Amino acid sequence: MSYLILYGEEYEEIKKILSELKEETGARVALIVEKNGQPIAFSGEMDGVDTTSLGSLVAGNVAATEGLARLLGEQGFALMFNEGQNENLHINLIERKFILAVLFDKRTSLGLVRLRAKNASVKLEKVFTKLEAKMEKEHRKMGEKESPFEDISEDDIEKLFK
Repeated sequence: MSYLILYGEEYEEIKKILSELKEETGARVALIVEKNGQPIAFSGEMDGVDTTSLGSLVAGNVAATEGLARLLGEQGFALMFNEGQNENLHINLIERKFILAVLFDKRTSLGLVRLRAKNASVKLEKVFTKLEAKMEKEHRKMGEKESPFEDISEDDIEKLFK
């Protein structure tokens, strides 16, 4: 599928997993984004942080790291870690389609974040597998259409804005 439809049930499951991860690790933020950088959901304090920019930059970081992995003959790196003076960023890939990012400070340990993020990733994989099955079922219902907006013509759009 080239697009993601997020249903309420799965969205709530994702939010719950992120909230648990944040609480278990003492992280500032737990965030899930599509590999294209589009934020899906987050838990935590995002005051002063633009989630769209954060998602895009995290996705760019993953893309650059994947390029580095290919250069080194690797298929990819499943997780990444960035250490700052005050903030740290732990990144996990989920099904090579989604990115779990955990922003934390010195009050928690990298080991704890890695362990809990790995557990959260397994739970998130199950949610995304269920979501993809649901999307595939809807896709079959739609027939051969690639998008729910595929049958909208330019004339239809013009009529809307007249």
